[in-house]
Amino acid sequence: MTTNPAAIAATLALAIAGGATAAQAAETPKMEKCYGVSLAGKNDCKAGAGTSCAGTSRTDYQGNAWTLVKAGTCTKIKTPKGPGSLTPKA
Repeated sequence: MTTNPAAIAATLALAIAGGATAAQAAETPKMEKCYGVSLAGKNDCKAGAGTSCAGTSRTDYQGNAWTLVKAGTCTKIKTPKGPGSLTPKA
């Protein structure tokens, strides 16, 4: 039985690429919505009534505007209006 060097190289390349994708996924930190930490116009998406999506918050640290942050860090973020929140603020 003969082996084709090109087929071996292609199989090896696919195996390496698949491993890199899995490693990258493992390195991507989990994210969570953090309310009340965005500057005006810098929120990620849906900042409550009167807004539609990213960049629509009207005031700094708007309580119903969120930004994605690394999981576990939200409530440690300090702002002039208090710490970040995992739920919308009034």
